[in-house]
Amino acid sequence: MSKSRLLNIFRHSKFIARRRQLQKPPLCLHRLNIFILPTRAGLFFCLVLLLMLIGAINYNNSLAFMLTFLLGSTVVITIFHTYRNLWRLRFTPGDVTPVFCNQTLQIPLRIENYGEPCRFALCFYFNKKTDNDAEYFDLPKHRFQTIVLHRPATQRGRHHLCRFVVSSTYPLGLFRAWAFLNFDHPILIYPRLLGHLHLPAASLSHFNAEGIQGAGQDDFAGLRTFQPGDAMGHIHWKAFAKDQTLLTKQFSGENHSEIWLDWNLLPHLDIESRLSQLACWVVEAQKAFVDFGLRLPGLEIPPASGEHHQHQCLLALAEFKA
Repeated sequence: MSKSRLLNIFRHSKFIARRRQLQKPPLCLHRLNIFILPTRAGLFFCLVLLLMLIGAINYNNSLAFMLTFLLGSTVVITIFHTYRNLWRLRFTPGDVTPVFCNQTLQIPLRIENYGEPCRFALCFYFNKKTDNDAEYFDLPKHRFQTIVLHRPATQRGRHHLCRFVVSSTYPLGLFRAWAFLNFDHPILIYPRLLGHLHLPAASLSHFNAEGIQGAGQDDFAGLRTFQPGDAMGHIHWKAFAKDQTLLTKQFSGENHSEIWLDWNLLPHLDIESRLSQLACWVVEAQKAFVDFGLRLPGLEIPPASGEHHQHQCLLALAEFKA
């Protein structure tokens, strides 16, 4: 293989690598990241123009020449307008709410159009285009718009935002311009909610120094300042409406209990099935307003309650590695 050919392959591989690397938002489209090629209809149209040109030359017909050149100039103008429909668009992804595996990710995307023309029939899709996942939007000039893209969550864990494509065949569908959007933006997917086992048996908590059990659910014991992780159902909303101070109700009673969600309680299941069952238990325990803790190999999260505690437990399950 010649040296020049090796050099061309090396340059081509670097060109592809630059377009596949993660990009810091916001991303502005310009001549280095917009690609354009004729569509099947465009290729067929060019073939028809070639046959018309051959016929015009063969018969030396002025009207045939005029029609051929008129349609040919339309093709050239179409290339410009198709490219301009994407040029100088600016994209910024928003925060993606974590979901469970096999659910649908909702990805907010802010599109800014500070150019002169309106943008029509912008098509967004992931990987290969299909009729099911392609979404179309229009964007007025000098405006911005936040759209929501949908993507199935197929694998638990922390990932980067999936690479997706924005494309356009406006105005005549003869050419297709597209650009790859590959953001360095994290998303989190919890394990699949799949399990049929009931919550483990609760264990009674210990009495404190005053002989009153910790945060129970029976008798009202007073108010304290709100802390992150407190259950929303225990917030004293009347006090908040009166003096704009968040206070949490405290309860005491003899029936307070804790639940430990332990990895070792599921020895008959494989790794992913264990994580799915533990995720189900976390959601059920949170709905029941009971304190629960999580034990995983090499990790223990003490019992607590609230949305923040639920997120911590689900995050530990999502990032678990055997």
